[in-house]
Amino acid sequence: MNYKIEGALRRNRKYFIIFGILWVFLAIVFVSPISYSWYIAGKSGTFNLTLFITTFGNSISHPFSTFGKLFTSGAISSYFSTLLVVTIFYSIFFFIGIAKSAPKNEYSDIEHGSSDWSQRGEQYQILDKNKGIILAENNYLPVDKRGNVNVLVVGRIRFW
Repeated sequence: MNYKIEGALRRNRKYFIIFGILWVFLAIVFVSPISYSWYIAGKSGTFNLTLFITTFGNSISHPFSTFGKLFTSGAISSYFSTLLVVTIFYSIFFFIGIAKSAPKNEYSDIEHGSSDWSQRGEQYQILDKNKGIILAENNYLPVDKRGNVNVLVVGRIRFW
């Protein structure tokens, strides 16, 4: 899989549930009053804007009872068509947000100075796992080691 897609999914994994809950909230609190008001205002054959505004004001203040009125008044087809339009726009903004959070290159979010240079504990022949001078996560330079304990620091110092 592409590193940008993997990085975006890894970064936003915790937000998927929040986005789903927000979509359900919008479907009940925002879409149901709009679709019910649209159905009532256009029921006579012509669209009545004043009736739409008054019905929408009442419906938005009681969204759960409006959601029930959708089923009893027969406005469920209006609800699903409005929900489809809102879902398309919501999905577009959702995927734009995911795309914006994708890593810029494949080395984004990789710890500089990590211990990925060794495998299966071979670094602990030289380094210590628990105490000493911190080099990287779970890698310490022991201070009581005999021999060469010189450290080469690669990087730069930034002053602001």
